[in-house]
Amino acid sequence: MKRITIFTLGLILLFSCNTPKTSYNVFNPGQEWKDNNDVHINAHGGGILFFNQTYYWYGEHKVEGKIGNTAQVGVHVYSSKDLYNWKDEGIALPVDSIDSNSDISKGCILERPKVIYNEKTKKFVMWFHLEIKSQGYASARSGVAVADNPTGPFIFIESVRPNKGTWPVNVQEYHKLPVSNTVKSNYCGGKGCLPAHVDSLNILGRDFKNGQMARDMNLFVDDDGKAYHLYSSEENSTLHIAELSDDYLSHSGRYARFFSNRYMEAPTIMKTSKGKYYFIASDCTGWSPNAARSASADDIFGPWTELGNPCVGPDSSTTFHSQSTYILPVQGKNDAFIFMADRWTPENPIDGRYIWLPIHLVNDKIELKWMDKWDLSIFKE
Repeated sequence: MKRITIFTLGLILLFSCNTPKTSYNVFNPGQEWKDNNDVHINAHGGGILFFNQTYYWYGEHKVEGKIGNTAQVGVHVYSSKDLYNWKDEGIALPVDSIDSNSDISKGCILERPKVIYNEKTKKFVMWFHLEIKSQGYASARSGVAVADNPTGPFIFIESVRPNKGTWPVNVQEYHKLPVSNTVKSNYCGGKGCLPAHVDSLNILGRDFKNGQMARDMNLFVDDDGKAYHLYSSEENSTLHIAELSDDYLSHSGRYARFFSNRYMEAPTIMKTSKGKYYFIASDCTGWSPNAARSASADDIFGPWTELGNPCVGPDSSTTFHSQSTYILPVQGKNDAFIFMADRWTPENPIDGRYIWLPIHLVNDKIELKWMDKWDLSIFKE
């Protein structure tokens, strides 16, 4: 009896050890996406860095339950050679579980982490939207961290309100007038929360001394090595595009404001081989999905021209039940871009799914169509 039991146990162990891990050769938008450990990828609101022939996917590490909408762990990172299959590389930036006074103490809100590589300093630089613990969404700050390796560990440097004491390059004289007394002192949340057009309220001027508000954000490195920080500002009503310093660790002081009073959240950006910039963002409706917006420009500092909703077909009015997070250039292919978005599940954030779709350029406009399954062969070499 003992021999039979041992033999049976041995078969079970052998079977377990030889059970193949899930592997992919296609994208399945909206479906569970497992890593090399057969665990659903945990990198929400993320972005991707390509370095040394490897893609690195950084995102918010979520946990189960509503508490997962706050940062309980930190920023997760995964690596891939083919974009289909991802290896868990661990936590690139952990929250601080010891110092309750740290800006990134456990329980803060840490969203939309993005990483870029600085060729001059040989450093990997991470920026993210940060809300200090127990302050709701009143902080509206940007956090920055740095590492020597793409998988980290990233060392938190500071959090700031961008461009303190600096006017944008397209400032108007009325922005320098006293702030309207009708502006609410606390974040009111969502589209249309302000009592009037943002320019008449002068929130830009209100925040001139202490720095501009910064929430949903992204990073972009241009062909000349200049890096830019895109973020929702002025109570989420207006987008700012700010140039970073040469080391990417701070702002240069050169920035501009766009889409005033349009409430552009979840900004993403790309640049084609012809030198044209394209932008995709969402409306400001919290966790609820809405129709995406798009725009184009010949210069990153504008003027930007809105192009409407890039999504076509069924569920286009909700961006296929998702919200933009990043536009990924596919290496080795000309003008091949992937739209990355999150399908949020705020009741249980860890179960959020990812929407990756190919971007088509049709008559100088972006077009996104739903596909249940697709692969990189859709792009021309």
